Amino acid sequence: MPSAGTTIRIRVRMSARAVDEPHRAASQLELLFDLTFVVAVAAVTAQFAHEIAAGHGLAGVVPFLQVFFAIWWAWMNFTWFASSYDTDDVAYRLLTMVQMAGVLILAAGVPAAGSRSDYGVITLGYLVMRIGLVAQWLRAGLEDPERRRTALRYAGGITALQAGWLARLVLVETGVLPSWSGLPFFVCLAALELAVPWWAERVRATNWHPHHIAERYGLFTIILLGESVLAATRGVGGALEAGEVGGPFLVIAGAGLVLLFALWWLYFLGPAGDGLTDRRHRSYLWGYGHYGIFAALAALGAGLEVAVERSGHDGAASPTALGYAVAVPVGLYLALLLAVHVLVVAEPVILPAAVLGCAAVVLSLPLAAPWIGVAAVVAAIAAVCVLLVAVTIWTAAGARRGNRGEPVRLP
Repeated sequence: MPSAGTTIRIRVRMSARAVDEPHRAASQLELLFDLTFVVAVAAVTAQFAHEIAAGHGLAGVVPFLQVFFAIWWAWMNFTWFASSYDTDDVAYRLLTMVQMAGVLILAAGVPAAGSRSDYGVITLGYLVMRIGLVAQWLRAGLEDPERRRTALRYAGGITALQAGWLARLVLVETGVLPSWSGLPFFVCLAALELAVPWWAERVRATNWHPHHIAERYGLFTIILLGESVLAATRGVGGALEAGEVGGPFLVIAGAGLVLLFALWWLYFLGPAGDGLTDRRHRSYLWGYGHYGIFAALAALGAGLEVAVERSGHDGAASPTALGYAVAVPVGLYLALLLAVHVLVVAEPVILPAAVLGCAAVVLSLPLAAPWIGVAAVVAAIAAVCVLLVAVTIWTAAGARRGNRGEPVRLP
């Protein structure tokens, strides 16, 4: 039995929540929803790590990005809808559970998609997720007359595009379209998916909460950093089973942890919530730009897993390839983090010149891998990121010291 202070919300009219609602934070249901994505991201990261270890890293990039787009876009759609219309009643919870089931189905289809380009199970999982979301938008359209046209546009656009994803699967699998057409078809459908929110909200914008959205993105960033820790731990387990624990193993494992900590520190330097409050018109670029940030963190986990596991012996992947499996995600992360940061802040905390310079150094380090080894490359990448954090903190502290003698607080 619930406690006397518990409120059971059987039925609540779905209406737009206030954009300036005080103390708005992620709900327990949202946190539970995110846990299903832990499974999906772990699956796609493990599959990409397998491709890297087999020496097929470049060939595995496109399938990885395709599957990760489905994961990210499903999370995006739920997050922004919940920011506007979270009623937390029975119907809302049940439809959220349907979307969670779709995520788990999608995760189950990742190995088939990566190994033999079979997207049947992933498409089925995506369909289940979209059914739940469309039902949510139809309910919003029924119960919120002021934004009915917006909600119905969302429901119609999502439904039409889901039919497009099913058609793509059927036409490619049956041979009506050649196999090479799958990727162009995917790019077109993905572009249309990104256009649906812009088209729907031209009628009337939804009431998403800027600080809630910033918190949700921060939480997903932490999940992806945790996935990188998990992936690296898998690599540690593989090295321990093979009895290949030595100096390179310890260096890569330690440097990987330092690297992830530095990337975490950099992400949370900027006040995204305040920036989104003042610049709501840039929310599309800010939100969509996170696809690259999130994908880079997931790919970094795969790179660290293989680097740790192969620290004691040579494999199909060359030292240079292993170095780039870590360096490219880090370089992209730094560049894209800078891009989304400057979109929403008046005075950038992260110095553009420092970030771009560090990204360039990081991307050049793997060239030395044949001579200095993968362990030294990973350690150098971590050192560069730590230096960037230190420079940023020092610069911010100096700016505060010169600003009316205010006390210094670390970012």
